[in-house]
Amino acid sequence: MKSVWFAGLCILSSVLAATPQQQLVQLASAGNGIIRLNPDTFALLTSPRRTWSATIQLTALDKRRRCNPCSQFDPSWNAVGKAWTHTSPDTRNQHFFATLDFDEGTSVFQQLGIASAPVVFQYPPAEGPRKPPSGNTSPVKYDFSEGFEAGPLAAFVSRFTPVAVPYKDPIDWVRWITIASGLLASLLFLKFISPIVQNKWSWASVTIVTSLVMTSGYMFTRIRNVPYNGGDGNWIAAGYQNQFGQEVQVVSFIYGLLSFAFLMLILVVPLQSSPQRQRLQVYLWTGVIMIIYSVLVSLFRVKNKGYPFKLFL
Repeated sequence: MKSVWFAGLCILSSVLAATPQQQLVQLASAGNGIIRLNPDTFALLTSPRRTWSATIQLTALDKRRRCNPCSQFDPSWNAVGKAWTHTSPDTRNQHFFATLDFDEGTSVFQQLGIASAPVVFQYPPAEGPRKPPSGNTSPVKYDFSEGFEAGPLAAFVSRFTPVAVPYKDPIDWVRWITIASGLLASLLFLKFISPIVQNKWSWASVTIVTSLVMTSGYMFTRIRNVPYNGGDGNWIAAGYQNQFGQEVQVVSFIYGLLSFAFLMLILVVPLQSSPQRQRLQVYLWTGVIMIIYSVLVSLFRVKNKGYPFKLFL
């Protein structure tokens, strides 16, 4: 029993005999690289005679505080603090990461005039060879407009540390798996549609549809940014210098149907072996041409009230 008390007294005496920097090193080691502060250790860390630098996070992680930004930023803060532990001891002991929670240091928040969280302060050395040449030892505040991610924070802290913080963004496996899945799906898709893509009739159909849409006034409506239809629901704009978006669709459909009917008469009807079927198709496609052309002429009459011609309508 006496030996236990003696060992405890030895440890206590060694802690009390340690220099302030050695005490901070012990606290950082106990906190896995990040010192958990209270008002006393905050005063120790920000001592006006410090020869070290420090990055301090002032936060409010208690769920009762409902500080969502604090919870969002804390993983990034811990990642940067952990990355600093991978530096050599001589370098690591020249800079400290520390966190002060509102519930454990209310007086410090009041002293600094902080009414919101999280806040990150960078304290430069106040003495020694790393003291700023300007002599200004006031803390520098981190601008969260740079982001809540660990990368911008590490870049900010690296401007004040003896060496750059060895932080690297973790591999985003979800992103790479998504990219790989997308590439695989694209390859499978191309494999199945390659016969369609290589077919000349596919390209002919695309070319014909594009030509019909363009000749029907699509670019005219896009350049002038015209509405889809009139305010009263009318889809035909009066005058040859005006056109609605819906009118392009109707005109292109009419042109396409007329072209298809002519192609059927020229290419398909002559190949029919049965005279009766050939005669029926001649009547059918001729009737389609007459009716659709009549619709086209009536469209011209609506756009220009003075147009004198008509067919059936």
